[in-house]
Amino acid sequence: MIKTGIEQLASRPPAWLKGKRLGLLCNQASTDHNFRHSRDIVNTVLPGQLTCIFSPQHGFFADKQDNMIESAHMEDRTTGLPLFSLYGQNRKPDGAMFDHLDVLLIDLQDVGTRVYTFIYTMAYCLEAAAEFGKKVVILDRPNPIGGDLIEGNLVEDDYRSFVGLYPIPMRHGLTMGELARLFNDHFGINAELEIVAMTGWQRGMYFDDTGLPWLSPSPNMPTLETALVYPGQVIWEGASVSEGRGTCLPFEVFGAPYLDHDRFLSALERSAQAGCVLRPVAFEPTSNKYRGELCNGFQLQVTDRQVFRPYRTSLALLSTTLNLYAEQFAYKEPPYEYEYEKLPLDMILGSRTLREALASGKSVVGLEDGWRDDLAGFDALRRNFFLY
Repeated sequence: MIKTGIEQLASRPPAWLKGKRLGLLCNQASTDHNFRHSRDIVNTVLPGQLTCIFSPQHGFFADKQDNMIESAHMEDRTTGLPLFSLYGQNRKPDGAMFDHLDVLLIDLQDVGTRVYTFIYTMAYCLEAAAEFGKKVVILDRPNPIGGDLIEGNLVEDDYRSFVGLYPIPMRHGLTMGELARLFNDHFGINAELEIVAMTGWQRGMYFDDTGLPWLSPSPNMPTLETALVYPGQVIWEGASVSEGRGTCLPFEVFGAPYLDHDRFLSALERSAQAGCVLRPVAFEPTSNKYRGELCNGFQLQVTDRQVFRPYRTSLALLSTTLNLYAEQFAYKEPPYEYEYEKLPLDMILGSRTLREALASGKSVVGLEDGWRDDLAGFDALRRNFFLY
């Protein structure tokens, strides 16, 4: 049976935590197997020591939508403790926040994708801990899309942002604890860091192999199936194509009023369809892009997780859209995740030249050859920080 970091902490609280003032970065998905929230667990095993709570993007209850929809500081009604938002006026904790604590516990469910901001909130917390002389403890959780496969180009220096602070690929194949070690040690944050590792997790596992309950870590991540396609489908956030927000299948479906099913499929690079079926659908979003308009598009049905490459597939979908619908297609304009000048799609891709290559009709498989060495280098690097 897999035991997460918070469950390990509950069963064997480290002696060195006794008497320390504790902060906890978490959200509503931070529970054990029995849906018991991590703040309640900490209050039980280390009574009286929890002094404040922090929340990431989307807020503590994951009730806020995407892209700079901020949450405010508040009081946690369950504990009466201050609850500091790290997606509002502050994305990095300040000294006044860290005055409440000696040790920050972090218990967040990541989804295995470079642009998911929880991992950079963690990085900012490590930076603050190094600055203010505090300690960070990661209560580790599974990477829901596994720890074996990695995919994508590395972020270029000019495109570092809150959706890509470090040169890592879109699908990174690491847990939060492993990412924390990579950020802290390799990229030179140098905070005092400790990981409470899981037991029982293996790198080849997907989330439905773990026995853990899936609780949406963000409002548009309702299922594991969403997480499986997200490393590719997130790119539609930078385009005039619906990524399925405002439907019951965010990221699993995509489309636009101008898209034609047959024409699209006939033009699509065949290799992009490996491990999945593109099922023609039509939908009317109730919010976000094309609200109330009929969109033609597809649902990505993953048929073979080991063969499916979400980034390759979605890049090919984007390339086809760019080349078939140049007159109707438009890039989303800034701002995007606190970048006010560069195109959001470039920030998501981590590269302007990749976008331009796709627009010129270059093969996605050919483009992958161009970043193969970088990806191999990252794979070798990440293995130095494996915990499992």
